[in-house]
Amino acid sequence: MKPTIVPRATLGRLPVYLQYLKSLPAEAGSNVSATTIAKALGLGEVQVRKDLSAVSGAGKPKIGYAVAELIEQLEDCLGSRDRSRAVLVGAGKLGRALFDYRGFDAFGIDIVAAFDRSLERAEHSDSGKTIYPMEEFGAFCKREAIRIGILTVPAAAAQSVCEEMVRCGITAIWSFSPGQLTVPEGVVLRQENLALSLAYLTMQIKTDSLGASDEEKD
Repeated sequence: MKPTIVPRATLGRLPVYLQYLKSLPAEAGSNVSATTIAKALGLGEVQVRKDLSAVSGAGKPKIGYAVAELIEQLEDCLGSRDRSRAVLVGAGKLGRALFDYRGFDAFGIDIVAAFDRSLERAEHSDSGKTIYPMEEFGAFCKREAIRIGILTVPAAAAQSVCEEMVRCGITAIWSFSPGQLTVPEGVVLRQENLALSLAYLTMQIKTDSLGASDEEKD
């Protein structure tokens, strides 16, 4: 049986549902309805039902969802119980912001260390996490059995660091570096283009503005 593929937008809302369910007091009861969740979170009821059906199926009529069971299903889907350890290379402003971001916890991901070629000795980020010189990267990854790497280095260094990650046993790479990277078969690569995403948002704003103007003319 193939695992259910959860849409990206839905995946982004699942931690919100999980946090809400965990905040419910004991006197709220052992069940909760989609209507209650929707009102509490300011979402549409249809949207909540659709999101939860991706991980739990439909709630029972007049009963809703069993809170404890739904929490377990959400945690399983998000990987909160089986935590994945990742490292980050490139401790500039973007790299440090990602390194200290606490939102990855909800998805069961720990960025356990960062590395940067400019460092001669280890230092700490604003949250107290350790940033190491790049010379320690290979030994750290092999010792800690790291399988996920995050790239926030300049374009000129991205491919060489990507290849170093692969040599150290990393099989999933999330890149914020400009330019197209190549990886061998069996290595998962996800590339984020921040400029393209911002351009898309700008285009959407212009499109929405034009649409509003046309409606005013009517």
